[in-house]
Formats: sequence, structure tokens, C-alpha cells
Amino acid sequence: MKEVHIDLFEAQPTKLTDDLARNAKLLVTMGCGESSPNIPGLRTDDWAIENPKGKPLETVREIRDDVRSRVLELIAHDGLKRK
Repeated sequence: MKEVHIDLFEAQPTKLTDDLARNAKLLVTMGCGESSPNIPGLRTDDWAIENPKGKPLETVREIRDDVRSRVLELIAHDGLKRK
């Protein structure tokens, strides 16, 4: 991620709970195979993204760039902005 100027040094994973999802406008999951919260009325989308764990660096870069492309497309299409 440093290659694209994103610092994840202090980032910590957060478990996706019903309470966390309840305040969202959109829930995007990435085909990780785990159950996701089911919040009535919450727009959801599942992106079939390959798990980068244990993959060669070039594959990880391709996955990273695919996620970036999808996020940019989502923002352009839906006008979603960061808070």
C-alpha cells in the first residue's frame, strides 16, 4: 500500500457487526466467505475479490488495483463521499 501512498501502519481490523453496519449507507463485502450483517433497507453489494493472503506480490498489486478501480467507479456512479 505504501507504493500508492497509503499508510496502514496503525490500521487495525474492525469486526463488522450489525451495529456498525446499521449506520452505513452502503455495505460492500468482498467475497470473504464470512457472514455479513443483514440490515433491512441497507444497500449491499458483494465484490468477488480474490483473497490476497499468501499470493505473489504481483497478484496482490492486481487485487489492490482492482479494489481501487471499483471504489472509484462506485464514487463516480453514486457520488459517495468520505465523511
